Amino acid sequence: MRLFDPHVHMTSRTTDDYEAMAAAGVRAIVEPAFWLGQPRTNVGSFVDYFDGLLGWEPFRASQFGIRHFCTIALNPKEANDPGLRRDVLELLPRYLAKDGVVAVGEVGYDSATPEEDEAFAAQLELAKAHRLPVLVHTPHRDKLAGTRRTLDVVREAGIDPADVIVDHNNELTVDVVREHGCWAAFSIYPDTKMDEVRMVRLLQQHGTERMLVNSAADWGRSDALKVAKTARAMLDAGFDEDTVDQVVWRNPVEVFGRSGRLDLDTPADGFDATATFAGNSVLRGERPA
Repeated sequence: MRLFDPHVHMTSRTTDDYEAMAAAGVRAIVEPAFWLGQPRTNVGSFVDYFDGLLGWEPFRASQFGIRHFCTIALNPKEANDPGLRRDVLELLPRYLAKDGVVAVGEVGYDSATPEEDEAFAAQLELAKAHRLPVLVHTPHRDKLAGTRRTLDVVREAGIDPADVIVDHNNELTVDVVREHGCWAAFSIYPDTKMDEVRMVRLLQQHGTERMLVNSAADWGRSDALKVAKTARAMLDAGFDEDTVDQVVWRNPVEVFGRSGRLDLDTPADGFDATATFAGNSVLRGERPA
């Protein structure tokens, strides 16, 4: 079964994860810009990071036949640094114009501060200007109230809800997100937020329209194979293959395809023992046949 992970932070993963994902059926991914575990100190760190999302990571993915796309933004956690907020917001248009960038994100709230309000609103305007979808991060604390506040801001910005992916949902938020016409995304984790069993139950209760599942696979304890495991759990629960394909392939293709930049017709390069990026290879010797 073909799989699309629409939110996976491969910068934090090893090459072994790419190999395992490819073996599980992952053929395309979207990597959203996010924080790096500790505060960044200057805008140059963002330049190098964004360049990596558009260069090194697509190369690593291509070595395993996986198409890599990304979203670009100043994330909510780092929007509270006034100097970085100003400099990164000025930098973003340069990157949002690039091929391979299929949305603005992650944007939204971490602690719901006035500084985050400013960055959120500014990046929604950038999404409209560049005609890109928006990937929205909802706060971990007081999830329902934070999600409602997020949706109010999105509505006030005048963005088409069909262009908005609201992520990190749970049982408390799914209804309000779908009532607004947005896409409801769920990060599947080993211990927190959402697991495969709960996700299958939500899909049974709410259907599969405008529903996305992702592994997130960030710096903490996470699992880059959670999309594959959710697909298996759906099949085990009685969903047919076409319905599973809708959730793990057609839905992410539809929403990120609205960017006009989701090129799935051109296959990833696949394994080439001679391929390098800026002189670097993902290999340590040739891979066994």
